Amino acid sequence: MVDIQKMKKLNLGCGADIKEGYDNLKIISLIPARGGSKGVPRKNIRLLAGKPLIAYSIEQSKASKLIDRTFVITDDDEIASIAKKYGAEVIKEPAELAGDRCLMDPVLQYAVKKIENDGYKPDFIVLLQPTCPLRKKDDVNNAIKKLLETKADSLVGVYDFFPYFLWDEKDDLAIPLNYNPEKRPLRQEKKIYRENGSIYVVKRDILMKKTCRLGGKMAMYAMDEDSSLDIDTEFSLWLVEQFMKKKKGL
Repeated sequence: MVDIQKMKKLNLGCGADIKEGYDNLKIISLIPARGGSKGVPRKNIRLLAGKPLIAYSIEQSKASKLIDRTFVITDDDEIASIAKKYGAEVIKEPAELAGDRCLMDPVLQYAVKKIENDGYKPDFIVLLQPTCPLRKKDDVNNAIKKLLETKADSLVGVYDFFPYFLWDEKDDLAIPLNYNPEKRPLRQEKKIYRENGSIYVVKRDILMKKTCRLGGKMAMYAMDEDSSLDIDTEFSLWLVEQFMKKKKGL
């Protein structure tokens, strides 16, 4: 367990310094990238602003001074080849875990077991979904730092959103589900947070014992909505590319 008081005493911040004196703290990232995709065919290697989508998460992981090793988990040879090109280690996902209806957490467990069978036991696992490429420069480091500073067991990336104006229909009539139209709330009156799927950090033991990326004492890392964009349709792929072009001034 990281000694937070010692970390504060040494004034360790985000980046390389945070691990100074904690060489036994092992942190890995896992980037799951299956070959099949119905919403956006071959989305993990579709070109986005000139690079395969998966390259962004690999580069963000490798840029973090806190992550020791970066792994891509895939069932696809082409994805594996591209992942290696961008500097990731590759874990081949077995067919029984690669179907559309297969859950993510058993895949993460499988990867950790493979890594440990090779003699390396991580303390923390960072899950980076490749479909969320717009993380800011320090998001990965800051998320890990938030977990360590709060002494949490796991952390979820979130963004704030307005939760009202949901409707249902019954007998051809519209029914408001979560507000009274006569007392329409203002956005600033209520703020809650939504899981964005971009970043998770979890202790190795929580993941392996619970088969879940979240458990124990949970912290959250707030990101802005733009950074939280998740690619699951052709439109969202186009939208993310527009953000990237705007950022580059194109």
